[in-house]
Amino acid sequence: MTPQESYNLVLAFARVLYVNGQATRETVAAAERIGRTLGVRCRIMPRWGELQLREENEGLLLSDVFAEPTGVDMDRVAASMKAIEDIEAGRLAPNSAAEAIKAISQAPPSPTWLFALAAGMGAAALGVIYGVEHLPAILLIFGCAAVGAILRRGLARWSANLFIQPFCAALLAGIIGALAVRFELSSSLRLVAVCPCMVLVPGPHFLNGVADLVNGRIHLGAARLIYASLIVVAISGGLQLGLALLGASLPVDPGGRSVLLWRDVIAAGLAVFAFNVFFSTPLKMLPWPVAIGMLAHALRWVVLAVFGMGVATGALVACLLVGLILTPVSRRRHMPFAAIGFASVVSLMPGVYLFRMTSGLVQIAAGSGVTLELLSATFSAGMTAIIVIMAMSFGLIVPKLLIDRIYDQ
Repeated sequence: MTPQESYNLVLAFARVLYVNGQATRETVAAAERIGRTLGVRCRIMPRWGELQLREENEGLLLSDVFAEPTGVDMDRVAASMKAIEDIEAGRLAPNSAAEAIKAISQAPPSPTWLFALAAGMGAAALGVIYGVEHLPAILLIFGCAAVGAILRRGLARWSANLFIQPFCAALLAGIIGALAVRFELSSSLRLVAVCPCMVLVPGPHFLNGVADLVNGRIHLGAARLIYASLIVVAISGGLQLGLALLGASLPVDPGGRSVLLWRDVIAAGLAVFAFNVFFSTPLKMLPWPVAIGMLAHALRWVVLAVFGMGVATGALVACLLVGLILTPVSRRRHMPFAAIGFASVVSLMPGVYLFRMTSGLVQIAAGSGVTLELLSATFSAGMTAIIVIMAMSFGLIVPKLLIDRIYDQ
């Protein structure tokens, strides 16, 4: 291959990884591996909306490509990493690799029926984790999330706007949740409305954003967090509007009820399975995140129920376990950590606290009935959400950084 063809190939692989949810550090490392194999010395400079390929020593711009890291498709990530290993081992010729990465980038997402099934299963499982006990409410959560997933796929064909899909799905959940309140199918926690929205929370983008900040990529990390936060704003807006249309509201209350250990663990396994399907993770990788995700939830339950610690401590301990176990597993079995690590813990994302915080802010902005209890509950929900996200991120990232350094020495 000519040098320019090699540069284009490196950039093509980096782009597929970058836009489909691979962590930035792994994306850059994979691109450098391809460059060394092809005999070119270059490095990737990731930015929001762009990937630049620069000469390693002089820093001269060699090529660039448009790339927004807004998607999550772990099947494409896994296939790309496998192709990179084949190039390094000589099993895939560079000229053939160009066609391979093109095919990988165009691989279809999971079928709509499977996407909807996973959304419904994940939302229903989260409902059980947060204390929903009655079958009609669980079925309502399942149906609402499944229909919302179908709606999102339909809107994706009509508009490329990144915020219309979560807004409309959350609006639907708010309307159905308000109807559930009217017909006494939902408790005061409004989990029938909240749980379908929780599967919309962009957990991998939050985690990738914090990882970029930890690794010194300040601008990219901040951009990822802003993007994820704007999606949460769109979800919250749709949820609040849907509830308000029928005269209901979301109280600023604690996030859920305590549940039995066996229910929590089984529901966690179903949620992890659903999120893996949601993220198009290859089926052969599913046993690891499901098993470790269930174990992590059991440990979290013990931290909360037995030791009486807070949700942030429970999330930190659970994510530390996931990071310690799945980091070496991902290296030895050549599985992307983003594929198995994120899905194992994404059910711990504090979506319920984010939504209750926004509900409190709406009530404060309305100016009527503002009390010290409302201000305190709103602040508490917001701070809990932020601390949980930080705890989850550091729980995953710190073990991975340490273990990767040990392996690379």
